[in-house]
Amino acid sequence: MARKRKSSRRRSQTWLGKLVGFFLPKELQGLGQWLWFGFSRISLALGSFFLSLTLIFSLLPIPFSAYMAQQKISHLWQGQPYKIQYQWASLDRIAWQMQMAVIAAEDQNFDNHFGLDLAAIESVLKRKNKKLRGASTLSQQVVKNLYLWHGTSWVRKGIEVPLTLLTETVWSKQRILEIYLNIAEFGPGIFGVEAAAQHYFKKKASQLTMQEAALLAASLPNPHIYKVNRPGTIMRKKQDWIMRQVQNLGGRAYLGRLSG
Repeated sequence: MARKRKSSRRRSQTWLGKLVGFFLPKELQGLGQWLWFGFSRISLALGSFFLSLTLIFSLLPIPFSAYMAQQKISHLWQGQPYKIQYQWASLDRIAWQMQMAVIAAEDQNFDNHFGLDLAAIESVLKRKNKKLRGASTLSQQVVKNLYLWHGTSWVRKGIEVPLTLLTETVWSKQRILEIYLNIAEFGPGIFGVEAAAQHYFKKKASQLTMQEAALLAASLPNPHIYKVNRPGTIMRKKQDWIMRQVQNLGGRAYLGRLSG
């Protein structure tokens, strides 16, 4: 067994040497091999870290997200007070109207895709103004809020894609929806629909009406501009549109397809 491992290691080193030698001049090949070795080790460590977290979060409530931490640190750095309102609610304690409202607003193909909506991505790439927003699925938004940082850089998107595929492999659609509803921001420091329902409507997330759920969903993706407590004409129009889309998608029956 020891000989096989040594032979395998020698073959991998030979392969690596040929690869580095192809791209780099001889005087830089040693440095190139060292950098490649370090990169592969870092990638393996990060992959193991995110895999472990994803497995843990498939069972346990999310204590906080990367975006919550980012906002907290940012405000503390600026010397500004920042209170986080956050209370985990399992999917069975969130009104079906709220579940459908975010699907209708953010990802109507949620039940069909594997984490990436290829048709939406192709549509975005064909635009002259290639804004990355609009092609993001609920799964991608969960990964961004839970693990990464906000922004529209291709670097973040490059990290986001494999993590999205990982979460889609490990988590069910219901779990992805549950986590999305719990860590999405609905106002400054207000994370998750339970905190949002209590803050804006003085009720539990399980008691939200279709109108209230659609209004919360209409604040996405930027609740700092589209304020639930001061909805303007644009938000009201989007609220009405979301309610129509929920009906067009089949209402509560759509959620039954997520378990299929």
